[in-house]
Amino acid sequence: MKQVSVMNRFRVGGVVALALLLACVCVGQKNKKPQPASPGGLKGKVRVEAGASAEGVSVVVRADEREVARATTDSNGRFEIDNLAPGRYSIIFRKQGLRTAEMKDFEVGAGKVRSLGDRVYLPVDEGSIAFLKGSVFSAEGRSVEGARVELARVLADGSAQKIDGRVTNDLGEFSFRLTPVAARYRVTARYGGLLPVSKEIDIEGAAIFRIALSLGQPAP
Repeated sequence: MKQVSVMNRFRVGGVVALALLLACVCVGQKNKKPQPASPGGLKGKVRVEAGASAEGVSVVVRADEREVARATTDSNGRFEIDNLAPGRYSIIFRKQGLRTAEMKDFEVGAGKVRSLGDRVYLPVDEGSIAFLKGSVFSAEGRSVEGARVELARVLADGSAQKIDGRVTNDLGEFSFRLTPVAARYRVTARYGGLLPVSKEIDIEGAAIFRIALSLGQPAP
């Protein structure tokens, strides 16, 4: 009987020890804090209307009307924003002279950089456009239809960066739409074997600017 009693005491003690161990494990699990999710990000490319620059577009990320991140596009319209907590955001794209665009309910996952591709397109804001209108004439003063007109932005070092081109209509006319940011432009007209002609014009503000180009005599 004594031997049985001793064995029972060992069994009871083992049960108590196991219960205490399980209790400690449960308490430890309750006190263990969940690890925060790793941040994510987003990237993409902004496209703009011909004649406008995709550089300098402001990209603002908002969560519940609160700004959480901001970036600016490079010369190719590309941008990337990282260190965003997983969740859903609104993304606003804005630049002077262009229409504002917004993407709502954009989801960012943990540990991933989600790409927008080139889905974002910003056309020129008609209410803030500088129009450059002109005409091409022959040396005799006649309108030249079908003349090739090239538009280039004059840079600080004096070099010219071609940005657009047109062909004159039956009245010898052409038109360019530009952002109203102050800049100097060079307009060059070419037609057949005639000597090309170039003129420079300063554009500043949303207005209509006019220019006339007279082609020279046939090239020697």
